[in-house]
Amino acid sequence: MAVTPITLEGQHVVLEPMRMEHLDELAAVGLEPSIWKWMPMRVESRADLQRWMEQALKQAAQGWALPFVTRAVADKRVVGSTRYMDIDARNRGLEIGGTWLAPAWRRTGINVEAKYLLMQHAFEELGAIRVALKTHHENLQSQTAIAALGAKQEGIFRNHMIMPDGSFRHSVWFSVTAEEWPGVKARLRERMARYS
Repeated sequence: MAVTPITLEGQHVVLEPMRMEHLDELAAVGLEPSIWKWMPMRVESRADLQRWMEQALKQAAQGWALPFVTRAVADKRVVGSTRYMDIDARNRGLEIGGTWLAPAWRRTGINVEAKYLLMQHAFEELGAIRVALKTHHENLQSQTAIAALGAKQEGIFRNHMIMPDGSFRHSVWFSVTAEEWPGVKARLRERMARYS
């Protein structure tokens, strides 16, 4: 399973491999505090966002991640970010994570289509047998959204991360397997049709 940079295009969203040249576009929409509430890294300024990007790009250079910027097709604006992470080529698995979307573009179908494009590429092009997603134990909205994608909850990693405020995050894990993908794909197509 070789994960290499690729642009994924849908009806409402384009996922482009992240580059430092995207910093200004990301900073224009990405400094809203609600975006970072559940993230393990504090981002409150353009400099913080730059450090966050540098970390993502370093992980990409190490073959551990593939970060994307999320661009809305309608107005061509960068509206968020997502990534493949924890890439395990030998065991043909990866995680979709580090996802955020600026508030004005939430509930527009962009996130659902982005997840569809990422899972479709992972299962149908990369040959993945497992795609994982995880979230903060108190982020009930995210847990509901991940379950609505068709992912199954697997369990909770207790004291998994230390948050910027020093609190402990228990990570709630979900996954979709290759065997489940056809059903999940059909379900996501139905959901995406509502936004067409």
